[in-house]
Amino acid sequence: MTKPFSQSCENNKQAILSVLTGEFPQPQRILEIGTGSAQHAVYFAAKLPHITWQTSDLACNHAGIHSWLDSVSLANLQRPILLDLNQPWPIDKVDGIFTANTLHIVSWPLVKNFFQGVGEHLSSGGKLCIYGPFNYQGQFTSQSNADFDVWLKNIDVERGIRDIEAINQLANQQGLILRDDHAMPANNRLLVFVKS
Repeated sequence: MTKPFSQSCENNKQAILSVLTGEFPQPQRILEIGTGSAQHAVYFAAKLPHITWQTSDLACNHAGIHSWLDSVSLANLQRPILLDLNQPWPIDKVDGIFTANTLHIVSWPLVKNFFQGVGEHLSSGGKLCIYGPFNYQGQFTSQSNADFDVWLKNIDVERGIRDIEAINQLANQQGLILRDDHAMPANNRLLVFVKS
């Protein structure tokens, strides 16, 4: 099959890597939630060879992920597991969790399920890194984000850019503390939470 391709992944991968390099300096197992096209997974696993990168997604995206993984030879890049936010996660404890451009795509109940899963499966002292757009005090940070939110809701009313305060509340309920909030390209952020 033709490998899936996301231009936004190409645009933001170096900026994200610059943060992940500092957050995951030691050998660790990182779970990626919503691997999607797998461009991030392939790039990060190649640049961070000390990290074991576990891909995951819904079954409908596995063929595309496999096509990217088949095109490289990376011993630290693991085949996707089936991870549905409506179901228990098929994985034990992990040292870190990364997700990009997912929380505004899934419904709010699934965002809650996401944080419950993180609370159950992230080891104590582990880090959760979330990339994507967020609102602050109920306000969009740019006109492009406001337009993007309208576009998302036209596809599915359950989608939308989330408020950082609501995200932080869900994180706190799972023992996660927001340690860093990095400004990223195209009016995105990279949030780094640590599990206490």
